[in-house]
This record gives sequence, structure tokens and C-alpha cells, in this order.
Amino acid sequence: MSSSLRLRHLRHLSSTATATTAATSTTSSFSISKAKSILRAEHDPDKALEIYSSVSKHYSSPLSSRYAQELTVRRLAKSRRFADIESLIESHKNDPKITQEPFLSTLIRSYGLAGMFDHALKTFRQMDQLGTPRSAISFNALLSACVQSKLYDRVPGLFTEIVEKYGVSPDKISYGILVKSYCEAGMLAKAMETLREMESKGVEVTAVTFTTILSSLYKKGKGEEAETLWGEMVRNGCELDAAAYNVRIMNAQNEKPERVKELIEEMSNAGLKPDTISYNYLMISYCRQGMMEQAKEVYEGLEANGCNPNASTFRTLIYYMCRTGDYEKGYKVFKESVRVHKIPDFSISKLLVEGLVKKEKTKEAKGLIRTMKKKFPPNLLNAWKKVEENLSLAPVNVVSSKDEEAAV
Repeated sequence: MSSSLRLRHLRHLSSTATATTAATSTTSSFSISKAKSILRAEHDPDKALEIYSSVSKHYSSPLSSRYAQELTVRRLAKSRRFADIESLIESHKNDPKITQEPFLSTLIRSYGLAGMFDHALKTFRQMDQLGTPRSAISFNALLSACVQSKLYDRVPGLFTEIVEKYGVSPDKISYGILVKSYCEAGMLAKAMETLREMESKGVEVTAVTFTTILSSLYKKGKGEEAETLWGEMVRNGCELDAAAYNVRIMNAQNEKPERVKELIEEMSNAGLKPDTISYNYLMISYCRQGMMEQAKEVYEGLEANGCNPNASTFRTLIYYMCRTGDYEKGYKVFKESVRVHKIPDFSISKLLVEGLVKKEKTKEAKGLIRTMKKKFPPNLLNAWKKVEENLSLAPVNVVSSKDEEAAV
């Protein structure tokens, strides 16, 4: 089915969505859950669009649809399929649920993910004619879309304009997004000023807002100010979470691993569970000290600590294994990343292929390339063809899934 046919099919589904029976709802819920799982591992934009269109009419709530919709939009945006994104999102404006603010807000957010802020703003301004009420829900979606589109300097003006023109009352999330825009624009003084404004107005400073400022202070090399702010927020009773602690751990990853372990222990003592990100930073700290065996122990101990490796885990470990010339172990880690659908990006995979060829592990190098060609969009094929040419690898023929699994 061509892309245009899929989009027509999607529009038809969206415009003819009807209520289903309880039995059908049970089946649909399973289908939707399955679709989300498939979409997480599917990088081909056409296939992602087809999967989403086949189940989109069954979504009963904005929250259930948001994740699948955003995944599909991300796949299309990566391939610069902006016309298709517009067709997909605009088709949902014919849905009876468009009068529900949370539903419309998912469309605004999706435009933001694609960097199509003008479309997001247009959708927000259409709310009156669509019969959709405005509140902080859609306001926050619009501010988020502006940040997602990396238009940080537009957020403060937009914040003021929407509040004055539409009478929307900003909440703690609205202020948090404003703070983030200032931090991203490098305007830390403005971010701190907004933080003090929130305190004076009695607006809760969330852990997310606090963490945003803390992270920016560390990135700007203002470690002492960051620690001062940390102490202040703790004294003020701010409910700090794992993400806040991870920002401190991230700043410590360039120090000795003992410091990172100390912060992880402090985190545990505060009643918070260290997560994969926490242990990734410990692993990075070991890697940077050349302590690869200890780094591997952290990786192998993730499950015992109630965590699962993420894409960053595999990317980091494979990169440092390549740097130390341990390509065979790097390849074993790569195979594990394939098994759990957390494959490293092109640059890291290319580094590993080059190392395998250097070690005369041609079969493994070919198997890796074959896997990457299958898992990622066609626009990467030319890049892999160049790799094959540069490394004098013969073109890889199409093989069955079982053959591929055997090679990888």
C-alpha cells in the first residue's frame, strides 16, 4: 500500500470512528497495546503509519492515543515526511473527540515533535471554531510544542500573549516550561528570576523545574551555585526525585567512580531507587578511568538492581570497547542490544564494523550490517553501502530471518 493510500485510509478511519461494544473494546485494547509495542521497535515510517492507522479509531482516550501517535510522528519526522505528518494530524480534526481539550492537545504536541510549530499555533487558535475549551492543558501543550521546535526565544512572548489574549491561567507546568525555555536559551538569570516569581506567587516549584535549573547550572560550570540551590530546595521541602539526583550524578561522572557510587548510595538512603540512568553514569565513570571490567560488571548487574539496559547503556559500552580494541566483546554486547531492540546508532555501529574487519571478523561485520539495514529506514542504506565499499565487503544478499538471526 502506498503512503498516499495509507493516509486516505487513515482519514477514512478517523472520520467514521464509531462506538464499540464491550467485547470489541477488550479486543481493541489488546490491539492498541500490541501496536504500541510494535511501534517502539519499528523504524520504517511507512510501516509505522500503517500500524497506527489500523488501530487509531479504537483509541478511547487521549492518553492511550498520545504515545502511539507521537511515535508515528517521530518516525515520519526523521524521514522529513512533513506533508504526511500534516495529513495525519489534520485528519484527526474530523474526529468527534476534537471538542475534548486533551484530545486536541495531543495534536498540538505532535506538531511540536515534528518541529512544525506554526501548525501547532494554528491548531491552538482554531480551538474556538472547533468548539474546544481552552485551559492550562492546551496552553502547556502549545508551550511544549514551541520548546520541542527549539524556538526557545519565542516562549516568553507566547506565555504573556496567551495569558493576556485568552485569559488562560498558567499553572506550575506552564512556569516549568518557561523556565526550561530560559535555560535552553542560556538565560539562567531569567530562569532564576522565574523561580523566585513562582515562590512569591505560591506556585509549586516541581522537581522537574528544579532539575532543569540545576542541570543548566552544572552545564555552565556553576557547580557551587548548583549545590547551594540543591541545599535550598531540600530545606524548602521540594520533593526531589531520581531525575534530580541523576543530574548530580551526571556532573560527578568525570570524577572518580567512588564519588558516583557515593551519590548513588545517598540517593538510596533518601528512599529513592537508582535507575538505569544512575548506573549508566557509574559505568561511564569506570570507562573513562579505563576500568572496563568494572564497567562491564555494572552492565551485567543491572538486572540484579531491578533495572534494564537502555540505548545509552549499549551505546556507551560498545563505544568504549571499540576504543580499547575489544571488538569481539563489543559485538557480543551489540547482539544483546538487537535482542532487546536497543540498537546503537549508525556512528557507533560503523565504528564496531570497522573494528571487526580490522580483526578479520568479516562474517560478524556482514551480519551486523545486514541487521542494521533491516532495522532502520531506507535513507541509511546508502551510508551502509559506502561502508561496505570502503571496507571491501561484498554486497549482502537478502536472507531469511532465521539466517539473519544465525549470523547475528
